[in-house]
Amino acid sequence: MNYSYYPGCTLKTKAKELDRYARSAAEALGITLNELPEWQCCGGAYTAANNEIATKLSAVRALMAAEEKGEDLVTLCSACHNVLKRVRDDLLNDEGFAFKVNQYLKPEKPYEGKTRVIHYLELLRDTVGFDAIAEKVMSPYAGTKIGAYYGCLLLRPGKVLAMDDPENPKIMEDFIRAIGGEPVIYPYRNECCGGYVTLEDKEMAKEKSRAVLNSAVGFGSDLLITACPLCLYNLNAVGTDTRVLYFTELLARALGAAD
Repeated sequence: MNYSYYPGCTLKTKAKELDRYARSAAEALGITLNELPEWQCCGGAYTAANNEIATKLSAVRALMAAEEKGEDLVTLCSACHNVLKRVRDDLLNDEGFAFKVNQYLKPEKPYEGKTRVIHYLELLRDTVGFDAIAEKVMSPYAGTKIGAYYGCLLLRPGKVLAMDDPENPKIMEDFIRAIGGEPVIYPYRNECCGGYVTLEDKEMAKEKSRAVLNSAVGFGSDLLITACPLCLYNLNAVGTDTRVLYFTELLARALGAAD
């Protein structure tokens, strides 16, 4: 199974473990991730301004590069996944945006954004299958109570990202079951950690992240997993004893693929 792969900026700097464990787990599952050779920053955040084109062009270029290779585009970072899927939706449903993009980039033929964007978790669920993953687990997390932390960007807006129910998701809980763990359902699993507010008000971000951690621990979580580098940073900045890890690390360790 071959896929184009968009790592994004943070996975090359502060979130190298999210990337490294994803690659080793993919290899163990028979998945080939072909990193796009000339990818650029996705923009970091999706802007809803209708006249904002320039900051979305790097996402368009990534979509075009994957389509030229005839491959779906896999992402890991929640922010990158959010931006790429929403820009693709703009290309498909906003004729004005698509026209301006093609005027900027001047491709040989008009680009329509047909490349599928797939989050790594979707790949595990829909292509590999959680049952198949469970069969390959060598070191199950038996007896470990794991809280899934979705955050804001992974699932919303629900109609565009179309990954799971944004109010009552289960993809990460099903993943936890596949690696032998016990998922913990807690009220704050899809609430905001403080996001980019941490850049100007660290205490507010800590307050929101602390609420998430207290909720998870209060419902019995031994540790939390996430797909978002910013979420992991904010949650760890609170300074509690609760471990917050990337879901790819648990997957790689469960498969015996952690180096």
